[in-house]
Amino acid sequence: MLFVFVLTPLLADKDKDKGPISDDVIVDQVKVKIADDSEIGGQAIQVDSHNGVVVLTGKVTNDKFKAKAEKLAKKVKGVTGVDNRLAISPN
Repeated sequence: MLFVFVLTPLLADKDKDKGPISDDVIVDQVKVKIADDSEIGGQAIQVDSHNGVVVLTGKVTNDKFKAKAEKLAKKVKGVTGVDNRLAISPN
């Protein structure tokens, strides 16, 4: 039991040394989250990131999908904000 208490802080500090997550990694992770989603995975969504702020552009078919894309992007580690520029287009 003492072994667990000694290792836990050491393992937690390991992640702190990695520094900030790069915009390229953030973009990749947001794209994967969106592509893996059963509702919005087929939508024409482009993803960019600048200093942790994700910019979503393109078209989705309704407001629900626009909000869902933003919500998914916000869940990615390293994202500090989302600029949702998605347009609603039923086609």
